[in-house]
Amino acid sequence: MRSKKGVAPQLADALGIVLGTEEIPLRLRAWDGSEAGPPGAPVIEFRSRRGLRRMLWAPNQLGLSRAYVAGDIDGTGDLFEGFSVLSSVGKFADLKAFRPPTIRERIRLVRTAVRVGALGFPPTPPPEEMSVTRMGRKHSKERDAAAISHHYDVGNDFYSLVLGQTMVYSCAVWDDEATGLDTAQEAKLDLVCRKLGLRPGMRVLDVGCGWGSLALHAAQNYGVDVVGVTLSREQADLARKRASDAGLADRIEIRVQDYRDVHDDPFDAISSIGMAEHVGGSQIGAYASRLHDLLRPGGRLLNHAISWNAGEMPPDPDSFIPRYVFPDGEMLSLTAMIEALESAGLEVLDVEALRRHYGLTLRAWVHNLEENWDEAVRLTSEGRARVWRLYMASSALGFERGLNGVNQILVQRAGGEEPPLRRHEWI
Repeated sequence: MRSKKGVAPQLADALGIVLGTEEIPLRLRAWDGSEAGPPGAPVIEFRSRRGLRRMLWAPNQLGLSRAYVAGDIDGTGDLFEGFSVLSSVGKFADLKAFRPPTIRERIRLVRTAVRVGALGFPPTPPPEEMSVTRMGRKHSKERDAAAISHHYDVGNDFYSLVLGQTMVYSCAVWDDEATGLDTAQEAKLDLVCRKLGLRPGMRVLDVGCGWGSLALHAAQNYGVDVVGVTLSREQADLARKRASDAGLADRIEIRVQDYRDVHDDPFDAISSIGMAEHVGGSQIGAYASRLHDLLRPGGRLLNHAISWNAGEMPPDPDSFIPRYVFPDGEMLSLTAMIEALESAGLEVLDVEALRRHYGLTLRAWVHNLEENWDEAVRLTSEGRARVWRLYMASSALGFERGLNGVNQILVQRAGGEEPPLRRHEWI
């Protein structure tokens, strides 16, 4: 028999099981209008019974994520405040201590579902969810191409709403919090070029070139020739158009190509910005070795990648990020990345941590998405817009909490000219 207080108190009990905590610093609003939880706390609204049913069948981060992406649950008020509270309690506060619900807890979930009329077959996952396990061997070229397409081929117009006019999808470099996003991204592009020591006439490989922003900046401002490779056809199409519009089609070549299939070396410099996260721990040694071989002796590589700072934790293929954002993606520690580069015969010249910069970048992207929400939904789907809202807001908090980092590692292949004695040429 349903409680006279409505559904909300029972939802609070169910959510507590999923989060692994008895005290939930959130206020719940149920589909029957009832509420439970501390007054003034961020509100989570269960719009339908299906939200509880998703948690019943996947009582973890994946179940909550599916419910949010599908619109079965939603938040009200400040987006970052709600996600911050949610990520600071129970299993989400200490990911290494995560455990699935016990048999007794699962029985409590089923009983709650029965009482509120939410028991039933598992709802179909939102169409934005992807599983790459049926697409062949992990990190095969075919499966990597499918994973990249899932993330990047969602519409160039959608990305332009979020990223702004620079179309740079990686951490910007901010002088301070008042720096605008476009200015911060231009600063990052120029920093990469200076670290690589670019000079007129050099030949540069941009691995994971995105929409061609670094290639454009390098060709326009440093007089180099650039080969950019990406696995996203939509990115390549726009990058070629941008190069043509800028009158640089003869200086910039954009290919839909796996970096493992690049054979027209050597290159004087290589940039890899936000690409190594797609490589995976099992392949990172081969990745570093391949880039080493593509460089001329004395050539530099700038590897810019997100790192995992929270200690040892095996990747969970059934969590939100692998299913909705970066299939097969894997964040390595800074130590593991440096070890791979050094083992490939590359000398480390400089390491720069940009963790706080990524928090600011992600908050700027979220602001752009929120400001253009209706248009973003029109260009893709409400579910896709919700994926990016959840991904970017939660990632911003992850960087601010120190769970994630992002690092630029500058390395050089042995031979050729000696590296500078000091870093004055790029600071």
